[in-house]
Amino acid sequence: MKKGKRKSARNKNTQNPEVSESQLTIKDVLRYATPEQIKASVDHYFSRKPLLTPRLKNWEEDLPANNEKQVVPGQLIQVTEINDIWMEVPRYENIMWGLAWLSIIVLIVPFIMAIGMPIAMIFSHNFNLFNGYQIGAIFILWGGAFILLSMIILNLRMALFVPRSQPVRFNRKRQKIYIFEHHRKAWNPWAKWPTTVRVFDWADIHGEISRETDRFEQGFRLYGAICEPGTRKVAERVILNYSIYYIQLQRQLWSHWCQYMQHQPVVMDPLCPPPGDGRPQKKAKSLWPEALDRESRTAPE
Repeated sequence: MKKGKRKSARNKNTQNPEVSESQLTIKDVLRYATPEQIKASVDHYFSRKPLLTPRLKNWEEDLPANNEKQVVPGQLIQVTEINDIWMEVPRYENIMWGLAWLSIIVLIVPFIMAIGMPIAMIFSHNFNLFNGYQIGAIFILWGGAFILLSMIILNLRMALFVPRSQPVRFNRKRQKIYIFEHHRKAWNPWAKWPTTVRVFDWADIHGEISRETDRFEQGFRLYGAICEPGTRKVAERVILNYSIYYIQLQRQLWSHWCQYMQHQPVVMDPLCPPPGDGRPQKKAKSLWPEALDRESRTAPE
């Protein structure tokens, strides 16, 4: 009799189209629902309209609060270090770094020509110091050489001195998040490119996802919004993970972080290993301020 009742209940929940997702408990959904119903239930769990103001550009959805029980199974994409005190996840910009070296190679030849041609003109027999056309041509070529030199230095600094990863550290003993940022001046190779580490209380972080569709970055990007105390007004936003093609991965990543900071058991193994080139990661570690580096990796005394 019990088996018959269970079977009839299952048929009622899975075959009756009048049973809505809101009438099913999470337990019912996981036990009886079709894959389509499970997907609809998960989608319903995420906000369908912005909860924070001002609205995030290209807003896609708000994620569950970080102190709530997470329904989506947590999963790391990549991880540098994870233990009982702290976790560091890499954060990679969607930049083709190999193009920096290619640009340097391409620019060297015209740079040498822009330097050498005025010198050849000056030492030629036909050079006249009072000829305006010749003097103008020399200054134009040397001006072009300066621009080419600036572009070479820009690409050289990007290739050698910019950390590929700008990691995020989570300290669950302190309940703080540490965000490493390297401020690159995109078109000014002569300016200083400083490094900062920003510290936030994890309780103040609200998760949001945007949908990026420009030619340099496409997919879903994960943001952390920091609101003014007691309000839903955003004071600032930081990028927690750059764009990836599947929104489910960003949901799982956020869920993993929340579960980790809630001192729950989490999956330790990431989906993908970090890139084999360890130099940029070592470079990032060397740029951490000593006090914050120590604080982010230790428990409070």
